Amino acid sequence: MYHHQNGSLERRAQASNGDIATNNVVTVISNSNPITTRLLGSPRSDHMPDNYEDLPLDFNPLVFTSLERHLPPHVINLSKDVKAHYMSNILLRYLPHSERTRMQKQKEYRQKIILNYPPLHKEIYTMHSENFFTPSFLRAIKANTAASFRSIMAEPSRGIYTFEMLQPHFCEMLVSEVDHFERWVHETKFRIMRPNTMNQYGAVLDDFGLENMLDKLMNDFIRPLAGVFFSEIGGSTLDSHHGFVVEYGTNRDVDLGFHVDDAEVTLNICLGTQFSGGELFFRGVRCDEHVNTETQTGEIFDYSHVPGHAVLHSGRHRHGARPTISGNRINLILWCRSSAFREIKKYQREFPNWCGECRRKKKERERVSIAATKEELLKRELKSAS
Repeated sequence: MYHHQNGSLERRAQASNGDIATNNVVTVISNSNPITTRLLGSPRSDHMPDNYEDLPLDFNPLVFTSLERHLPPHVINLSKDVKAHYMSNILLRYLPHSERTRMQKQKEYRQKIILNYPPLHKEIYTMHSENFFTPSFLRAIKANTAASFRSIMAEPSRGIYTFEMLQPHFCEMLVSEVDHFERWVHETKFRIMRPNTMNQYGAVLDDFGLENMLDKLMNDFIRPLAGVFFSEIGGSTLDSHHGFVVEYGTNRDVDLGFHVDDAEVTLNICLGTQFSGGELFFRGVRCDEHVNTETQTGEIFDYSHVPGHAVLHSGRHRHGARPTISGNRINLILWCRSSAFREIKKYQREFPNWCGECRRKKKERERVSIAATKEELLKRELKSAS
């Protein structure tokens, strides 16, 4: 059911030491480190975090910038080096030695590709927004208001947003770049890492040099949108991504099974080319506990892809893709993740309000409680009258 990427930085193993949550403060206790490390449950909205890009870190610098807003008072004003060490200790507890070894091998794999692969379109490896995006999308991002975002978006079903985003020329260049990379891999007999466990075709864009461009895409263009429309699931604290292209059609993957993504927010953009079929089908947002529950009325939605148009949805929104009947369909997928949200989510005690089944159960519990109260009041009135 789950749509996983084995190389995910943020899909961390469960901590081997004790975890305690008290009074909106997350406490992580390590047997090997007598110092108790804490993260505040709610971020400091008025704090301006440091930039960690100049430090030699084992994790994406954006992860540290995001987590810094959750640091406790006795740490928040210390030097950047000390704060980085403090946060690294927390992050490392969720990465066993085997996972850190795998991450290092992946890093070496990417470096080997980047040193040897000759790009076809060098201009797409750095962000050139005027050449990549449609004017309407750029205007909305520049205005940077909820109203400007809603002006370019449709919300055909709850939590699913569609809008025109990419210029045709950029779509064509990205498609040809992926094709060029796959031919290079074949000719050089280099090993290619597929996007995830469900897709047998496509490529991880981060692996051959597009990681920085996609970071810019997430930080400057997707995070502002997610902060407005997905604030309850960490939309404003997105700090890492997994970017890839999937291919469907003749001699490619035909369809995609029902699943959820390893992401807080997913951006799915159709790059083309000529195809029929391949519709996305959505069936409601679910937490881990309820991921296999029945679909409720109002959660059923099908979407037909349009080249250059994007779909933005929660990674926990259950979905799949119907068979591509003819031609070839290529999509750019960006899984956007929030380290802070994932850290805090483990300590939630109440039903999450973003899960459709949790909301349904909560309403049912309230309905039963109200009915029981009314029945008790009625009994008292009848007893009093008699």
